[in-house]
Amino acid sequence: MAADNAGGEGGGSEDWSARREALTRKLAEQRARMPQDEGDPRPRGGMQGVAEGLKLASEFLAGILVGTAIGYGIDKFAGTSPFGLIVFLLIGFAAGAANVIRSVSGGASPWGSNRDEG
Repeated sequence: MAADNAGGEGGGSEDWSARREALTRKLAEQRARMPQDEGDPRPRGGMQGVAEGLKLASEFLAGILVGTAIGYGIDKFAGTSPFGLIVFLLIGFAAGAANVIRSVSGGASPWGSNRDEG
């Protein structure tokens, strides 16, 4: 039993070589069966990826900032500090996350079906 795990004994390196060769053949067969990539709908790399990342970050940040501004304004006029700020900060965070999800998923609603359908 211990001889199976030992790499330095007698024919251990030959065993590993045979296993590596078998694995290489299996991988080559699997790669041959897999369909080839016909092109990514979103190209990767370069400045386009940076632009997409900045767009997503700005959408997320805008939701948080707008929610914070609304909460601060409500607190200032209603005197409910800090509850309006906290509540609208969380709402802004949720709105920013929903915007990012919508952008990444290709425009679909993050909540599934369209809510206007009735």
